[in-house]
Amino acid sequence: MQVTNSNNVKIYNLSHGKSLPEWLSERKRRMLQKKDVDIRRRIELIQDFDMPGVSTGIKISRDGKFILATGVYKPRVRCYDVNNLSMKFERCFDAEAVEFELLSDDYSKIVLLLCDRTVEFHAQYGGYYKTRIPKFGRDVAYHHESCDLLLVGASSEIYRLNLEQGRFLNPYQTNASSINKIVVHPGYDLIACGTVEGKVEAWDPRMRQRVGILDCALSCMADNTFVEGFPSVTALSFKDGLTLGVGTFTGQILLYDVRTNKPFMVKDHMYGLPIKNVEFIKSEELVASLDPKCVKFWKQKTGKPYTTIQAPAHLNDLCFVPDTGLLFLANEDKKILTYFIPSIGPAPQWCCFLDNITEELEESKQDAVYDDYKFVTKKELEELHLDHLQGTSLLRAYMHGYFMDIRLYNKAKAIIQPMAYKDLKKKMVRNKIELERKNQVVVEELPNVNREYAQKLLEKKVNEKLQVPTPFEDERFKDLFKNPDFKISETDEEYARIKSTVEKTNKKKVNIISESDQMKTLEEEETNKADYTSSEEEDESEEEEDEDEGESETEDSLDETSVPSKKKEKIFEAVDSERFSMLQNDKEEEDSLVPIGERLKKENSSFEQHESSAGNKVVTFTVKKK
Repeated sequence: MQVTNSNNVKIYNLSHGKSLPEWLSERKRRMLQKKDVDIRRRIELIQDFDMPGVSTGIKISRDGKFILATGVYKPRVRCYDVNNLSMKFERCFDAEAVEFELLSDDYSKIVLLLCDRTVEFHAQYGGYYKTRIPKFGRDVAYHHESCDLLLVGASSEIYRLNLEQGRFLNPYQTNASSINKIVVHPGYDLIACGTVEGKVEAWDPRMRQRVGILDCALSCMADNTFVEGFPSVTALSFKDGLTLGVGTFTGQILLYDVRTNKPFMVKDHMYGLPIKNVEFIKSEELVASLDPKCVKFWKQKTGKPYTTIQAPAHLNDLCFVPDTGLLFLANEDKKILTYFIPSIGPAPQWCCFLDNITEELEESKQDAVYDDYKFVTKKELEELHLDHLQGTSLLRAYMHGYFMDIRLYNKAKAIIQPMAYKDLKKKMVRNKIELERKNQVVVEELPNVNREYAQKLLEKKVNEKLQVPTPFEDERFKDLFKNPDFKISETDEEYARIKSTVEKTNKKKVNIISESDQMKTLEEEETNKADYTSSEEEDESEEEEDEDEGESETEDSLDETSVPSKKKEKIFEAVDSERFSMLQNDKEEEDSLVPIGERLKKENSSFEQHESSAGNKVVTFTVKKK
């Protein structure tokens, strides 16, 4: 089902969607419905509501229970039962049906006017009788009170076939060369016929005389109309006891009050195509006029447009279900089009579920997707050299740009960039070959795109010992390091705006290796002293010499590794607070492994230690007051 919003009026196309061939098995039908969304969501209001080739006419019975449609090929008529939503019967005949009329309230009595001058009568069981008229017929009407069947065509006469007596009566003689349309007023039995000369003649069946003539051709020449050709009468319709609608060959609709000879409303379709049908919608005071291109709905009193239905094929006939918003359109296609307009009227009783469907669609609104159109801005239009199409039907203005046909867009782009398609094709082939050549053993190397950023991520992963995969290892972010469109350019304006922030994060690290080396050398010497055991039995002189040599060596090493005070201050000034705190924490962890004596010696300058000749250690210290 397709939903359109023309002039803020919702129109539901119930016949939209793909149709399945009859020869498909039920199993294949179910499989197609599962795979194809369009087939699954389509609505088949009436089963087999179509024709083999073209549908030419459609009517609904007066009791509202049956729909009859004619079409080709082979020429046929089909009857549909709305209570069962399916086809009741199908009958074929030798010639194409020009027009048909229902003689009874249901389908039991039908008369068909064929293109070979044959008039064919059908009963409930099938064909009943055939006869012929002298001239080729164009329209047929039935007068219930006198049982006269009225036939008009390429003649100035209105043929009368009395169905009660079963014979032709004397015809009505008109002033026209030929007659296109005939209609009988349902209220007071006035017979109106439209002529090729653009006139409407009214006949009274009681007097068998002409009672009035309307010159519609002269009334079509108004200021707001465009007439090209001669405005012959092609459509007639009565609304009530006073209003008459007339459609012309040049695309004008005239509304008359039968008490006057001038129309009170003239409406032009502006297409120059003949009007095939005019219908009055009593509930909303609307008029529906049909030409081969569209159906226009407009206000009866003001002529203001209400909405429009544009069909994909040429239209032949229009039929409204009385007092509802459902209508059928016979057209030059297999499907008989079905439309539902909730603002005009409710759904018929036999398909009341349409109201529920439309309410559900109102609750779950979806954005419109234009598959066959491409949205382009004004700048893109200038780049395509198509800015001269502004204001034409090829561009549809929408927001800050235009919708254009995707085929036109592709052609224009191919002309401007002739090698773009070939380059894209080569790129796709190259990518496919690279995927096929990819080895199973993956060598860790930096990507070609955003190498610096990837290197920073790798360093962060190694330093912090993270087990989480980096973005260029993650499938979701691989395009960031493969697609050149995502390359970070430090020369862009956007990057320059945040340059100061990036520089702070990428600040050079302070080199404190020399400082840490000095601290380590001091700690190693002190720990070596702590590991000195008392089990060594040596002479006192040798011990003193060793101590002197040790003290001289430590002094020399301190002198060699010592740093001037000014340079030392600069080093500590360069170290930030966070790095210094981390260094201090690491130092505390290392101090925890050193004996308490050595730590006290470092912290307290009053700490003294010496060894006796017997190998005993003597420690002297003073406790400071807090």
